[in-house]
Amino acid sequence: MAVFIVMLASVACGQPEQPPNVVLLMADDLGYGDLGCYGGPNSTPHLDRLASDGLRFTDFYVAQAVCSASRAALLTGCYPHRIGITGALGPLSPVALHPRETTLAEALRALGYATAIYGKWHLGHRRPSLPFHHGFDAYFGLPYSNDMWPRHPTHRFPDLPLIDGTAIIARNPDQRRLTEWSTRGAVQFIADHRDQPFFLYVPYSMPHVPLHVSERYDGVTGRGLYADVLAELDASVGSILAAIDDAGLRDQTIVVFLSDNGPWLAYGDHAGSAGGLREGKATTFEGGVRVPCLVRWPGVVRPGSICRQPAMALDWFPTIVRAAGGDPSPGVDGRDLTPLLRGDPGATRGAPLFFYWVNELQAIRDGRWKLHFPHEYRTLRGPGGTGGQPAEMTTARIPLSLFDLETDPAESRNLANAHPDIVATLERIADAARADLGDSARNLRGAGVREPARFDSN
Repeated sequence: MAVFIVMLASVACGQPEQPPNVVLLMADDLGYGDLGCYGGPNSTPHLDRLASDGLRFTDFYVAQAVCSASRAALLTGCYPHRIGITGALGPLSPVALHPRETTLAEALRALGYATAIYGKWHLGHRRPSLPFHHGFDAYFGLPYSNDMWPRHPTHRFPDLPLIDGTAIIARNPDQRRLTEWSTRGAVQFIADHRDQPFFLYVPYSMPHVPLHVSERYDGVTGRGLYADVLAELDASVGSILAAIDDAGLRDQTIVVFLSDNGPWLAYGDHAGSAGGLREGKATTFEGGVRVPCLVRWPGVVRPGSICRQPAMALDWFPTIVRAAGGDPSPGVDGRDLTPLLRGDPGATRGAPLFFYWVNELQAIRDGRWKLHFPHEYRTLRGPGGTGGQPAEMTTARIPLSLFDLETDPAESRNLANAHPDIVATLERIADAARADLGDSARNLRGAGVREPARFDSN
C-alpha cells in the first residue's frame, strides 16, 4: 500500500507559514559509545553542540542492524521486511526498493520540497531503483557499501561505481574524498535552495570499513584511523550546520543525526564502540540496534533536552511529513514523535518495537522490558581484527530471555523466570506482530508483507 500525502488545511488567519527544511544526516556503522555527547572517547565538538542545541535520545533504535534494511525503514516509515528489503544489498542483488513504496523524498517533493542525497544509497542500483527514481532531484555518491569493491579483504566484488544522478562517473573512486564530496554537495545544495523548502539527506559512507580519511584529517587525533575518520565526519556536520546558519535558515530547519546500526565489531580497531551495550552490528542485541540520535528543531525541541523513551528510525517518516504539512497514511509503521520531541508530560511512542533479523522475529521491546525469543546470532570468537582485517566469528544461541533495560541495558541478567506474566504479555504482542509481519522461525508469512522490486541477478 503506497503512502498518500495530502496538504493540511491552512490556518484561518491566512496563508500557512513555509514548512521547515529537513536535513537528515546518517553515519554508517557508528557505535552508540563513539560520540562525546554519549560518553565516548572521541572528540566530536560539532555533534556535541548539536546535542546541546537540541535533543539527545538515549534509547533510539534502527529497525534492523544492517545497511539496506535500516535505510529502507528510515526512508519509508515501514519495517524493512514488510517491504522486502533485508540485509545489505550487493552488486548482484536481485531485489531493490519497489517503485510503489513512497519514500520520504517523494512525500516531501509532493509538498513542494526540493530534494537531494549526497552519500550512500544502498536500496538498489539498477533502473528504476536509484534515488532519482524515488523522489530525489539530485544524487551523488555510492550505490552501496564502500567495501563492496575489488579490494575487499575476504570477498570478490566488481568495480565500485560512483554515481552522479543516474550516470556512473568513476569506478573505484578515491575513498579519501567520500566525506568531503558529501559535505561539498550538501553545503552547495543548502545555498542553492535557501528560498524554498528542501529535504537534504546525507548518508555518509563512513565510518564503515574500509576506513578512509582526507589528508587534512589523517593523524589529526593521534588516536588512530577510526578516530580520525570520526573527526572528519564531525567537521562535516559542522560545515553543514554552518551552511544552514549562513543561509539564515537555522530557525526554519529540522536537523537529525543518527547511525544506521551499531559497530561492526569484527573489525576491531577499525570499528566503533557499543558503549557497554551487548554485541554489535547484525544482531538484535542493544549494541546492534540502539544508536545515537540527535535532533535540533527550533521552536519544538528544548535545547539541551534528553529523551529516555524508546523510539525508532522509521518514526522519522510520519514525524517529518506531518511537520511539512502532510498527512501520512496509516499504512506506515512509524509513529509521530512530536509529543516526545516537545517533551509533553507522559508522552511515549505508544507502540512496542519489534526487532527482526531478516524475516525472523528475534526480540520485542515494550517500555522498559525487552524479550528475546530463542535465536542464533554471530559473535566474536576472540578479540576483534586489526588494520582493516576482520576477526573470526562464531555462532551462539540465546534462550528465551527477558531484560529490564532501565537497570540492565547490557542485557546481562535474564529475568524470564522471575516475571512469567510479563513474558506472557510480550508473547501475545509478538503473536499479533507475526500475523501481520510474519516470522521465518515459525514459517509464518505475514498478511501485511509486500514484495520488493526484482531483477535478474546477472
